[in-house]
Amino acid sequence: MLKGLGGLGGLGDMSKMMKAAQEMQDKMAELQTRLDDTIVDGESGAGLVRATANAKGVLKSLSIDPSIFSADDKEVVEDLILAAIKDVQSRAQERTKWEMGNLAESMGLPRDMNLPGM
Repeated sequence: MLKGLGGLGGLGDMSKMMKAAQEMQDKMAELQTRLDDTIVDGESGAGLVRATANAKGVLKSLSIDPSIFSADDKEVVEDLILAAIKDVQSRAQERTKWEMGNLAESMGLPRDMNLPGM
């Protein structure tokens, strides 16, 4: 018997920790897949430029209203495009933060805890 090492109680705790770590890893993998598939939208110029990305911030599409195309407005169009991309990336980041908070809470952790892997 392992009396000098506190018996087998410590091994049982280790087993629980390993199981919890595996569960967390599985949930993180599921979340990563969900974030890949979650679509967020951003816009600028009251919707003249719209951007779509996944919740990880990967740009998926860009839509530009043709009414803004004019050689004189080139800089304005460029600014609107950048603003729409920044908006969608910000929304993607917020969505990821929200999803991570949900995951943390589901595991009995504080919502604002920074989980690894993000």
